[in-house]
Amino acid sequence: MAETASTTTVTTPSTGAGSDTGATIIDDAVVAKVAGIAAREVSGVHSLGTGAARALGAIRDAIGQRDYGQGVKVEVGEKQVAADVVIVADYPVALQQVANEVRAAVSRAVEQIVGMETAEVNVTVQDVFIPGDDDAEGTRVA
Repeated sequence: MAETASTTTVTTPSTGAGSDTGATIIDDAVVAKVAGIAAREVSGVHSLGTGAARALGAIRDAIGQRDYGQGVKVEVGEKQVAADVVIVADYPVALQQVANEVRAAVSRAVEQIVGMETAEVNVTVQDVFIPGDDDAEGTRVA
């Protein structure tokens, strides 16, 4: 999936007498953030993104500019969202189980917060975090 900076228009129907009709515009980056936050909340997920993205993310975190959409690419259609999520799992979690939980969490968040269906959520386990290997103190860096 190609990462693009586009917007999606979701039409909101009238909810009663005297209410205005119109369109709600949800930027694709917002959908990616929602998916990223949901994926990070899953137990067993250490961080999101490839090695280069995580290195850049550490710099952003240091200056207070966290990218919650890091490691997430989305394609938003009229009614459905497809997402690709790249994770680093904590060792020794069951990778298939973590991937399934990420898939469920992202799907649930997109449906509840964004109000769209999820067509698919693809999860790539990029790496496994072993405390002491990558981080001198063994602390979690999300």
